Amino acid sequence: QVQLVESGGGLVQTGDSLRLSCAASGRAFTSLTMAWFRQAPGKEREFVAISTRSGGVIYYSESGKGRFTISRDNAKNTVYLQMNNLKPEDTALYYCAADQNPFIIASSNSYNYWGQGTQVTVSS
Repeated sequence: QVQLVESGGGLVQTGDSLRLSCAASGRAFTSLTMAWFRQAPGKEREFVAISTRSGGVIYYSESGKGRFTISRDNAKNTVYLQMNNLKPEDTALYYCAADQNPFIIASSNSYNYWGQGTQVTVSS
């Protein structure tokens, strides 16, 4: 089992920055591919970014390219999502997800472990 705990969400204004954190426990962190998803009210869960076990980084969401940065600190068993120049459309519940071998990295169905989510609200 893997436990994931997100933190760092909040209420910010357009153009502000936030850094989300996700602390993992229960399994060797380096065996896990870590990802961030988000879900806005009335919308499907959307893939945001991924950090593979080797530390490779892929930005999959077009909306996050150039503004979001995913990173991981294997010594702290933590993955981060740095979000800059936030926009009202970034408002969502942000989830951390983990799996040893997600078969489709952009699909939420590929991840067995999820955090409880942290709310990000961007006011205009």
